Amino acid sequence: MISGSEVAFFSLSPNDRNHLKSSNIKSHKSILKLVDNPKMLLATILIANNIINISIIIISSIIFSQHIALDNPTFNFILQIFLTTFLILLFGEVIPKTYANHHALFVAEIMAMPLIVLFKVLMPASKLLVKSTFAIKPKLKNKPALTAENLSKAVNITSDTGEKEKKFFEGIIQFGQTDVKQIMKPRIDVVAINVKTSWEEVLKIIQKSGYSRIPIYEDSIDQIKGVLYIKDLLPYFDTKNYKWISVVRKPFFVPESKKIDDLLKEIKERKIHLVVVIDEYGVTSGIVTLEDILEEIVGEISDEFDQEEITYSKVDSSTYIFEGKTPLNDFYRLVNIDGEYFEENKGESDTLAGFILEKSEKIPKEGQTIFFGKIKFTIEKINKKRIVSVKTEII
Repeated sequence: MISGSEVAFFSLSPNDRNHLKSSNIKSHKSILKLVDNPKMLLATILIANNIINISIIIISSIIFSQHIALDNPTFNFILQIFLTTFLILLFGEVIPKTYANHHALFVAEIMAMPLIVLFKVLMPASKLLVKSTFAIKPKLKNKPALTAENLSKAVNITSDTGEKEKKFFEGIIQFGQTDVKQIMKPRIDVVAINVKTSWEEVLKIIQKSGYSRIPIYEDSIDQIKGVLYIKDLLPYFDTKNYKWISVVRKPFFVPESKKIDDLLKEIKERKIHLVVVIDEYGVTSGIVTLEDILEEIVGEISDEFDQEEITYSKVDSSTYIFEGKTPLNDFYRLVNIDGEYFEENKGESDTLAGFILEKSEKIPKEGQTIFFGKIKFTIEKINKKRIVSVKTEII
């Protein structure tokens, strides 16, 4: 089982390791101790395995010479080698490793204590073996790394990959190589609001721009003071002279050189959708949104401000069938309902399907109904856990 332990210890899954870490069993602690020093563990297993194989050869040679001695010395030698090799391969390699491959944790538990003993006994020889491999390491390190350029070439020469798939894979490959500066909206195109702007003028800018998040500045756009989320203003649209500056959120700044994969992680952690990009002197270069980052992978994303035909059908005066991807703003407009109640009760969803998922808190089934306010939603079609179409009824 020594050879099988090599497979067992080095094929433990992350779940297996988490299970071992939460256990107080002695053998489990021994397993963790061994896998924490993989080089010494492998050296111990290899040395022990070779000792066992040599022992098998010596013992089989003695037994063979005493009980199966043939007249022809050459044939006798060949037969001895064949039988010994067969036994070592079958019972010393194939069977143990095959079993360990399917029962890694079980074999590791059985072999943990014996290997701890061997680990200590064979430590001098194991250290010598590990040190002897240092001469090989520089050569291994010089092996050419797989670059993004090589991956791109591999995607392009794949004949059975469609253009959309190629663009998708290309986006993933280049994602970690792209700087924020390459995808940002430059400052000249940024719609921003001065902190001294009146409430009436703010409403006009919001209506004209159609954006859901707008940077707020003082004196110049190089002095960004915050970000205005339009949904925070919804309850006050009918209020006169509202002090809108009170709901402005803190801005988040990133340098032009930041990689967008790192930025995506920070955006997810901070739960924000818009960041301000600055250059090395602290001057505002532009802005980047979550949508801008995601479009680098999946291509153009249509949102509530893109001019795209909305597919829906009207069953009667109070019943409609919408695609799940329909933006909520278009849903409010087409059904002619006040979206303020929806906006106050929704999370970060922007589509009808996203809103329904938030309210159901799980993937709904076809035919399932969900009520919200005076709207009854019925799931018409589901495809691979994605809401394709929804029937809405005003009750």
